[in-house]
Amino acid sequence: MIYEITSDPIDAAALVAAAQTDEAGAVSVFHGVVRNHNLGRRVLYLEYDAYPPMAERKMREIAAEVRTRWPVTGIAMRHRVGRLEIGEPSVIIAVASPHRADAIEACHYAIDRLKAIVPVWKKEVFAGGEEWLEGTAIDPESAQAMADKFPSATP
Repeated sequence: MIYEITSDPIDAAALVAAAQTDEAGAVSVFHGVVRNHNLGRRVLYLEYDAYPPMAERKMREIAAEVRTRWPVTGIAMRHRVGRLEIGEPSVIIAVASPHRADAIEACHYAIDRLKAIVPVWKKEVFAGGEEWLEGTAIDPESAQAMADKFPSATP
């Protein structure tokens, strides 16, 4: 499996191939990309930084959590660091499972946990300035829904 921080562009097909197994009837993929706006500002580009040894360890922990909750057959995660332009992939997660519902739910859980616990920092460069942004797992309503559904996983 792949659990990696990289400065290279992320190839989604490579992560799908890494996660896919003969037992899997579904591979769910989260493909996070840099958008052109945030907080009412026009975003020019993002810069990501991370502490790779700890970030990759946390990714492996997430994969272990996923495996205890769903019958997954493969997981791959890759997060990019460095300067990323609008539209470029910043994070891709692929989760394979015998059934689509499990693959989709496990993938959703994995990205929410990654945003919550993996030490990756984002600097947003926007028209008129720049700002390091705290990671946010998800909006408050989704955070509550995740806490209700997976009480042992929320910090």
